[in-house]
Amino acid sequence: MAIVDRPTVRSAPGQDSPSDPVQDSLELSIVVPARNEGENVGALVQEIVGALRGHVRFEMIFVDDASDDDSPRILAELMQTIPELRVLRHPQRAGQSAAIRNGVRAARAPWVATLDGDGQNDPRDLLSLIARRDASEPDIRLFAGWRVHRSDSASKRWASRFANALRARLLHDATPDTGCGTKLFERAAFMDLPYFDHMHRFLPALMHRDGWRTVSVPVNHRARTAGRSNYNNLQRAWVGISDLRGVAWLIRRAARAPAREVLRAEQQTMLENVD
Repeated sequence: MAIVDRPTVRSAPGQDSPSDPVQDSLELSIVVPARNEGENVGALVQEIVGALRGHVRFEMIFVDDASDDDSPRILAELMQTIPELRVLRHPQRAGQSAAIRNGVRAARAPWVATLDGDGQNDPRDLLSLIARRDASEPDIRLFAGWRVHRSDSASKRWASRFANALRARLLHDATPDTGCGTKLFERAAFMDLPYFDHMHRFLPALMHRDGWRTVSVPVNHRARTAGRSNYNNLQRAWVGISDLRGVAWLIRRAARAPAREVLRAEQQTMLENVD
């Protein structure tokens, strides 16, 4: 079992030094992957600011997955007036998992929250997830949103129920809704997970594989009011079924070997006892 205290954030390539005063003061990084969400990103940025400013010291990192709409211009304009906003941009489309991982790598806070860029997740739920974390055991490293009342089409809800049931049967991850974009997790624990395309759909199972516990928390879900989804139900189903076998293999092959550094004082005591 992994150590159950909450360690400080580990540095990553491109991340500020742990002694950086901005990084030391941040409590939360919010990562938002988005592709062609120009009609939604502006309102979402303002919602995040309205929900969190004054309650938690945060930064938000929007990862633009090579959008070809107005998203880059809108985000560039917002950066001029909103100091919490940072923007990463993929030169070519890389997918949601790559966007999330690059955002987490760039994050400067020890805990990271994610939201989808389409505006269907409610930023106000993040404070509830933080409160749940603060009241939980320290070996829980992922708090996953659970869309109890979904605002999607009937076909999308059916496809999601089927995928969740199949995944739970094969992976035993005890999570009713892995597709919800609203999540809160420890950055260091996430960066230890094996990376592959579409990994964001399997975070609870991957956290369990590494010895951590996860909790599902009911959250709000809203209808999409602008733009369109980048995936259809058939694409989601095919990708999900294909990846399930790979994740099941990773779980079967999991091997944890915790190690503790021997301190100099302990070594000295050991040598004295030998003498």
